[in-house]
Amino acid sequence: MATDKVYNLIILDESGSMDSIKNATISGFNELVQTIKGIEKQFPEQQHFITFVTFNGLGIKTHLDKEAVKSLSPIDVKSYQPNAMTPLYDAIGLSVLKLKVDLAGQENTSILVTILTDGEENASKEFNGQQIKKIIDEQKEAGWTFTYIGANQDVERVAATISITNTMKFNANDADVQAMFAKEKSSRFSYSQKIRNKEDLREDFYGKEDKDTDPGKA
Repeated sequence: MATDKVYNLIILDESGSMDSIKNATISGFNELVQTIKGIEKQFPEQQHFITFVTFNGLGIKTHLDKEAVKSLSPIDVKSYQPNAMTPLYDAIGLSVLKLKVDLAGQENTSILVTILTDGEENASKEFNGQQIKKIIDEQKEAGWTFTYIGANQDVERVAATISITNTMKFNANDADVQAMFAKEKSSRFSYSQKIRNKEDLREDFYGKEDKDTDPGKA
């Protein structure tokens, strides 16, 4: 019987600039769900749940809310339609605070927050960068793990402004998106191994060698 509950919060950019890599992103997300299902089988003491949020200037949508991974279905072009601008801070603030409230008082939980965007913040109305940094700092102190995957930006610098040190960058093309999701999947296996071994989960999620998926880099 599972004794550890693992909540995977995935915050995915659905702004217009993501349209060029839409199909690769959909495929990568669906493969990631299959990976988490496999992790649950490999680590039977763990029960995994997914909250899946997409965001753009037209709104922030919660597609899945703490759903058991074993019951999930793939997403498709109907449920993921890139458009408009990038309210990144609002997406992070609203989804993280909701999950914080939902999980209050629960024990034996691990929370992994993954933020994936190909552009910087440009449209938030409810949160600013300082507020998001404070929220993330507080949840890191509570043991949450935050990761930031980005393209078309100085990923480490942007992530550092909101207190995230687990970063990975990719180029906005199909090949790099596939490579990025492959590294993301392998890192999740390592994360579950750390849960089993009762290790610190907050830092070095991608490992020193896995921060850059640019095939032109050594």
